[in-house]
Parts: sequence; structure tokens; C-alpha cells
Amino acid sequence: MKATLVDGSTIRFQRLLPGPVERVWSYLTDSEKRATWFAAGEFELRIGGRIELNFAHENLSADKTPPERYKGVEHSRFEGRITRLEPLRALAYTWKWDDQESEGWETHTGILADVLNGVEPRPFWMTHGKLEKEYEATL
Repeated sequence: MKATLVDGSTIRFQRLLPGPVERVWSYLTDSEKRATWFAAGEFELRIGGRIELNFAHENLSADKTPPERYKGVEHSRFEGRITRLEPLRALAYTWKWDDQESEGWETHTGILADVLNGVEPRPFWMTHGKLEKEYEATL
């Protein structure tokens, strides 16, 4: 994972994912596959299309119990909009989130890499906590 600080409020993440682009794309756009690494929910695959994100963190890895500060948010639901769509090439969307957690995105995409590699997903909450400390020290 490569993280670049674009400005004071934007971080750009880049991660090279294994497998054919069609397979990776299906894990980004198909609700059931996306639920294995991020969140389920329907996407209207068009610019401006509505997205729905239904998080169930206990389904992502063997690490089922969130730290105390995250109890109650492990089942969250959000809506947003697709801002960029180039099938098999680029997908971008936004959603309103009160907490700016870049370590959450890095944890989720790490689990996606594990799923695509056919290995047991890294422990979500333990990885998230480790990255949270690293980001606090860096940012």
C-alpha cells in the first residue's frame, strides 16, 4: 500500500491487487463479494449513481470483537454517490463519514488482497489498531 498526502485533508492510497482485472472489478462492484472485504450494498453503476454500504465487520476475518471505542459502529450503514466510473479501470465514490479513518481503508484493502490471494484474511481489528497508532504518529 502506497499512501501519499495530497494536501492537508486528502490522502491518496494506491494498492496493486492480484488477479485478472475482471475478477478484481467484481470484488469492487458485486455486493456479495464486496461484503467479504469491505461492506455489502447495492451500487447504481453510473456517474452520480447511488451507493449503499452495509458494514458487518465480524464477517471480514476471524477477529470478531471490536475495541471498546468501536462497539456500536461495527454494523453501520451509509449512502453515497459514484463520482468516477470507468468499467474495469476506475471506480470512485464518496459517502459521509464522521470520523476520518485512513487506517480503516488500508485495513479493508489489505483484506481484499488476502481474499484475492486465497489466504486467510488478516485480523481486521488488530490490523486496524496497529495502523491507527502508525497513522497517529505520522499525521
